This record gives sequence, structure tokens and C-alpha cells, in this order.
Amino acid sequence: MSGVLSRKQFDILETLALAESSLTQRQIEEITGHSLGTVNRTVKELTEAGFAADGKITDKGFEALEPYRAKRAVFIAAGFGSRMVPITFNTPKPLVRVHGQRIIDGLLDACLKAGIEEIYIVRGYLAEQFDQLLYKYPMIRFIENPMYNEANNISSSMVARYMLSNSYVFEADLLIANPDIIRKYHYTSDFLAIKKDRTDDWCFEVKDGIITEEKVGGEDCWQMVGISYWDEADGRKLCNDIKETYEQPGGKERYWEQVPLVYCKNNYKVAVRECREDDIVEIDTFRELKAIDKTYDV
Repeated sequence: MSGVLSRKQFDILETLALAESSLTQRQIEEITGHSLGTVNRTVKELTEAGFAADGKITDKGFEALEPYRAKRAVFIAAGFGSRMVPITFNTPKPLVRVHGQRIIDGLLDACLKAGIEEIYIVRGYLAEQFDQLLYKYPMIRFIENPMYNEANNISSSMVARYMLSNSYVFEADLLIANPDIIRKYHYTSDFLAIKKDRTDDWCFEVKDGIITEEKVGGEDCWQMVGISYWDEADGRKLCNDIKETYEQPGGKERYWEQVPLVYCKNNYKVAVRECREDDIVEIDTFRELKAIDKTYDV
């Protein structure tokens, strides 16, 4: 077996890596969705390569998974959050508390649970307030975005562009309900999305599991969630493509994810990764905040 895992090998090895005890082939079938015949053949391949033994992953198997491990996280947190006024006059949106906890804390906790401890927060508006996070999360490093007031969020990806390999990129104002959507291993670059019959929000057209178009509003599409993962090769490409797009006429007005999904989309094959409606909540307006946390409804 070569050093690169097939998709089926990856799926099964990841399943073994995350299991708390040895798994039968029937259990692997249930978790991965691969047929029992496929599981049988693939487990045999992994066993012969020394990656698995007796329904468990080996040390060599963990080494084989290492190139697919999420190693860092970048949080886009520089913006003003204008639709959340008046609360954002004094507090950056990611630091707003919902039921007593800062919005960003749930995302940070999910990263740590997935073993991601190299964490960068791109900050701009009321930047010094993010220092309070260091008491609970001393591993955080801050990246300053001096252009946050003059450019769209592509300016945040611009200052963090060297950090995007094997990296999650988060919008920092998402209220996470299911931390397990933050995965330790990824076979390819992907974007979280919710399958929708109809949406007026940002969404994706998808073919064979790959995003083919990003647009606003659509039917039988995937509603975008502001969490994506970028593998090592795509992270390197993003570093160059973000800079090139940013420096073009009108480039500062772009959203950062339009670089791989619109302006340079021929350079990428980004998979869609499904999450459920109740896995995550995007609080866009003060009215939505009041509906979720009644303490603001005074």
C-alpha cells in the first residue's frame, strides 16, 4: 500500500482511530455506510499494511492518518457585527454571551476536544477585548487585521493566509450545539452545509459531493455554514490566491471563501460536508439573539 490512503481506507481507519474499543466489521459497516464486503476487503488491506489489528488501529495506522489531521484553526473575528447593534457597540460579536457563555467559547472548546490546540484569532474591532479569552484559552495567538474597517473579511484571510494548511477556518460568531461536527481528521478540503429544499441565504450547488457554485438563494441546494477545512495542498494554494484576489480591482470587497469557490475555483475541489439544522445556530441580528436568550429581551 502506498503512503496515500484511499477514501475507503481513510474512512475505516478514521473510524478505528475514534473508537474507544475494538470494532467488529459489522459495527464498521454501520458507522461508515460502506458495504460489509467493502469493509472486509479494506480491513484486510489495512491489516496487511500494519495499520490495523484485531479491530483496532495500530501506531503505524495513526502515523498513516497524521497527514489528514486537523492541526490548526483560524477564527475570522475582526468585523463590527452591525446587525447585532446595540449589543456590539461595546462588545465584539464573538464575545457576546448567550445563556452566560461567550459565543466563541463553544467553537474553541470543540477545537480542543478534537485535539486542535494551534488556534489563531484574527481580530480588528475592539481588538483588546479578545485578550479576556487568554484566561481560559492561553494557547490562543492573535493576528491583527488593520484593514477590518475598510475591507470585507477577505482582509482577515489575507493576514492569516500562511496559516491555512491543515486548518479549519471559522466565522467566529456561530453558536455550536454539536461539538462533534469539528472532526479530528479530514480526507479532503470541505465546507459544512445544511441540505435545503429552499433557502434565501448563501448556498452551494453540489455535484458528486463537490461544490460547483456559491450563490445567494436557491432550491434543492446546500445552505452554507461558516466552517470549512483546508488540507495541506489547498492551504498552500489559498496563500497565493487570496493575495492575488485581494490585490485585484475590487478585491477588498470580496468575501474570503469566494477565492476558492468563485474567483479561483478551478484550482480547488472542495467537498460538501453535511451537518444538521440543530448542530449550529447563526445569530445574525439582535432580534434573533433576544429570541434565543430572553435575558436580552428587556
